[in-house]
Amino acid sequence: MFRKILVAIDGSEPADRAFETALGEAGVWKAEIHAVYVVESGLFSSLPMDNTLEIIYSVLQKEGEDVLETARKKADTAGVSLTTHLRQGHAGSQIVSLAEELGIDLIVLGSYGKSGVDRLLLGSVTDYVVQNSPITTTVVRS
Repeated sequence: MFRKILVAIDGSEPADRAFETALGEAGVWKAEIHAVYVVESGLFSSLPMDNTLEIIYSVLQKEGEDVLETARKKADTAGVSLTTHLRQGHAGSQIVSLAEELGIDLIVLGSYGKSGVDRLLLGSVTDYVVQNSPITTTVVRS
């Protein structure tokens, strides 16, 4: 039985499917959902912070807020309790950390995110979570 579900979303089609799956599971188990969007600040960690990077980071944060708001509206329509979280850092480690902090019973992820380039540069977030989290994880395929 799942009481708390964490779903990672990034605005991509696989993440949208993962969110729909999490909504379905929440309906079955009468569970609450926590949705997390992670701004990958690790991409910028080795670069000097200037106005351009601040603008890029600001755009990414705004995108995260918009994605989380869309999720909130879908959850409201479905009658499911949703709490949103906007984090920054390495997406995989932030997802695992948040899941442990909240006492999550199930993590739901898309099989890949928005960028294949991110996967090449950083390693797959999904792979990271599956390999590093002791929590049951569902990977939603395309």
